[in-house]
Amino acid sequence: MRTLLCIAAVVCAGALARPASADAHAPVAAVGPVEPVGAGTININTATVDELDRLPGVGPTKAAAIAAFREKHGLFKRIDDLDRVKGFGRKLIMRIRPFVALAGPTTYIGKPHSKKDIAPLDPHPKKDVALEPHAMK
Repeated sequence: MRTLLCIAAVVCAGALARPASADAHAPVAAVGPVEPVGAGTININTATVDELDRLPGVGPTKAAAIAAFREKHGLFKRIDDLDRVKGFGRKLIMRIRPFVALAGPTTYIGKPHSKKDIAPLDPHPKKDVALEPHAMK
């Protein structure tokens, strides 16, 4: 109980010690509609495996499973039909729902600098033999 009272006193003292600035309550100017990072949608009825791979939580295996399911069963009629694809459950569908559409163009480009943008590094890089030898003095 004593600890809680001490913490409350420190928090209150810190709030009172801050000087009030004039711009602290100034309204923020609207710059216009800002598109969030990773905005856009992927049409799951027309997207390629590479485009589907850009979705969060979807790798090449799940992207290929979507394409194979679409090839075998036809176009998706609802986004919730993804639960019939192997590897897709309610949680993953809820995660990708904002980025998935059944019609229209694919406009989702993914997050910049994601792991899917960068080629994997070679764990054993080859040494360049054309380097000049160091002069020993």
